[in-house]
Amino acid sequence: MKLGCKSGRAGRVEIQYKQSIWEHNRLRSRPWFQKDREGGGGVVRSKAKSLLGFPKPSSVGFVADVSASRRPNMATASVAFKSREDHRKQIELEEARKAGLAPAELDEDGKEINPHIPQYMSSAPWYLNSERPSLKHQRKWKSDPNYTTSWYDRGAKIHQADKYRKGACENCGAMTHDSKSCMERPRRVGAKFTNKHIAPDEKIETFELDYDGKRDRWNGYDASTYARVIERYESRDEARRKYVKTQQLKKLEEKNNNPNGEDGVSEEDEDDNEDDLRVDEAKVDESKQMDFAKVEKRVRTTGGGSTGTVRNLRIREDTAKYLLNLDVDSAHYDPKTRSMREDPLPDADPNEKFYGGDNRHRNSGQAMEFKQLNIHAWESFEKGQDIHMQAAPSQAELLYKNFKVIKENLKSQTKDTILEKYGNAANEEEFPRELLLGQSEREVEYDRAGRIIKGQETTLPRSKYEEDVYANNHTSVWGSWWKDHQWGYRCCKQLTRNSYCTGAAGIEAAEAAGELMKANIARKEAIGDMPPPVEEKRLATWGTDIPDDLVLDEKLLADALKKEDARKREVRDERKRKYNVKWNDEVTAEDMEAYRMKKVHHDDPMKDFLN
Repeated sequence: MKLGCKSGRAGRVEIQYKQSIWEHNRLRSRPWFQKDREGGGGVVRSKAKSLLGFPKPSSVGFVADVSASRRPNMATASVAFKSREDHRKQIELEEARKAGLAPAELDEDGKEINPHIPQYMSSAPWYLNSERPSLKHQRKWKSDPNYTTSWYDRGAKIHQADKYRKGACENCGAMTHDSKSCMERPRRVGAKFTNKHIAPDEKIETFELDYDGKRDRWNGYDASTYARVIERYESRDEARRKYVKTQQLKKLEEKNNNPNGEDGVSEEDEDDNEDDLRVDEAKVDESKQMDFAKVEKRVRTTGGGSTGTVRNLRIREDTAKYLLNLDVDSAHYDPKTRSMREDPLPDADPNEKFYGGDNRHRNSGQAMEFKQLNIHAWESFEKGQDIHMQAAPSQAELLYKNFKVIKENLKSQTKDTILEKYGNAANEEEFPRELLLGQSEREVEYDRAGRIIKGQETTLPRSKYEEDVYANNHTSVWGSWWKDHQWGYRCCKQLTRNSYCTGAAGIEAAEAAGELMKANIARKEAIGDMPPPVEEKRLATWGTDIPDDLVLDEKLLADALKKEDARKREVRDERKRKYNVKWNDEVTAEDMEAYRMKKVHHDDPMKDFLN
């Protein structure tokens, strides 16, 4: 026998139990609509349940119920199988109900179902077997029918004993509390010892309140008790009205008795008394009883306004901005931010419009200044300056102010420079009237010879310079000669103003000087093309020029090279050096030349080939 196997009755029971489990799992894996060979799915499931030890079905109804429980609920509209056409009609009907074109769906009680309720809320679960649409599954169904909203009967008494009872209050004799909790006046001798004036027992009630009932502030409040408060206020108001009425009558009687202003009563006092009798509706203080003023009730009008006196209430009769233009293609209104950027009435008169869109405020006030501040921060950051508008707004604003001050200073400095250089024509003296009126639109006709035939001859403006005045023996004026971008005199061809005229000799001398200058320029250009001679010069070993006063002796240089080699050998054999040192502090030019020739440059790529 294998290990773990059981024999006898216990083994047979275990094998039968495993077979029933296997059969049950096999039958459960089949679809609900698949028929079994034995006749039906319900019979098969009942057989499986009988194998597992479930009670056997006693009637066919149970089998049908079990088989039906496996199917989805075909009565509800949300689970029933529909064709494509039926589904399309259902969608169209729902859209029509949402748009208000079709009547809303009714539930079991005849109440309309809101078509905007989502399907996951309106559709009932399959296990409720609801054949008609309803919202009962969303309503509160765990309500206790025995729950009561009654409250304690305050001050109610139930029983009054004739004598003291054991366990009762020692002070008053009631059984519902002890002497510590007694609310009556402490007696000198308690009811326990006197057996007189036994107090009745209080009515004790217990309520099982729900979550809201335990937290209700007004639980047990009787609204009818407020009638006493109203009655008290009304009686006080009535007394105040009577008092004010009597005071007004007294003042009127005094005025009628003194029609001529006797007893020192002036006209100003009478006017003050009349003003006191009139009660201003707008100045009535609420804390001093407003019923003295005549307050009319608010009456609605057809235009949406109101008539009458309404105190402490702001009447807003302006139209909402999304109702100014009901056209669908007009300005868009965002209900989330309550903003309408565009103008809803672009064609209306701007002087009559109360609202012109939110965009008009973007270029008003300090909006442009803030925009320029942001632009300055961005441009400064791109140029390498550490500035950030959101991280350090105060720093950015201060830098922008300094930038504007510097910019204005540069502008003023540039303006002053230009005015200093070119002058200011606006502030100079006015031009002569002859220059201003030298040209006109008068019609003048001339003949072939230039004589005026028709019209008035216009006076030609005269120059501000002296004309036909020859100074320093010149026969022509300054500016009659032009050469090399310079003005001069034509008579002597001189370019210096106010110079003495030299005549033809000056012209010949100027031509000779010009020819000589041209010859010198040509000679310099010819010399400049030839390269200068390069002098051969001996270079030192270390790459520099040898000074003129330095002459190296070849024999001394050879001896210096030998000494340098000996010195390097001594450096390598430093351990063999004796205590006595042989060295000379005189350094000659040959020694320096030998040192530089033997020196190893570690950065030189050819240092390995020197030795």
